[in-house]
Amino acid sequence: MYDLPPIVLAGLTGLISGFLLSIPVGPVNVTILNEGARRGFKWAAMIGLGATVMEVIYCFIAFTGFASFFTKGYVKAVMELASFVFMLFLGLKFILSKSVAEPIHLSAAADKIEERIEERFKPHSAFMTGFVRVLGNVGVLVFWVILAANFISREWVTPDWTGKLACVGGVALSVGIWFLGLSYVVSLGHGKFKESTLLKMEQISGVGLLLLAFVHGATIVWQMTHHKL
Repeated sequence: MYDLPPIVLAGLTGLISGFLLSIPVGPVNVTILNEGARRGFKWAAMIGLGATVMEVIYCFIAFTGFASFFTKGYVKAVMELASFVFMLFLGLKFILSKSVAEPIHLSAAADKIEERIEERFKPHSAFMTGFVRVLGNVGVLVFWVILAANFISREWVTPDWTGKLACVGGVALSVGIWFLGLSYVVSLGHGKFKESTLLKMEQISGVGLLLLAFVHGATIVWQMTHHKL
């Protein structure tokens, strides 16, 4: 994998991580599930487009504003451990989840911020509905900050504009394809596409995150034994 050109590796990193993250984003998926069955493909697709745009904005902010700070010395080591714990936590959360309607929960303060954002914008169009649903879920930004730092520290994404934009582009592509595909399938199903199906997909995504966490943990142990961390 490391023999790939840096821009290709960065793009694949964004593509895979974006897909794994798009499945468990509860509020957007549930909104598309309901609105796609009730109002058709175009409305659901516009919700997905709005959500994709905001997801990409959060991802871009994470790469350009925070990630470089976490790639040196002891800070890098702490971020390596934090990303392992965070992926492990989310993997277990998704596997044990009983509902796909809840966003990534951080704290009561974060919940209040999310509520204020929803009340402030009061979206009426399909695009703004998807956009605000992701904007209000500040946990998405936190997740991308941790992942961006980890990707750069592991040299999966080069710390230059080419690498960062390639990764963000991969995220945009995978998230957009997921929401577009979900909108299409839901509109064809005319309400037959159940929330339980999304829940199963979320649990599968959780398994994927757990596998990544274990691989990441094994890499940390290997680096420690070889004095590289």
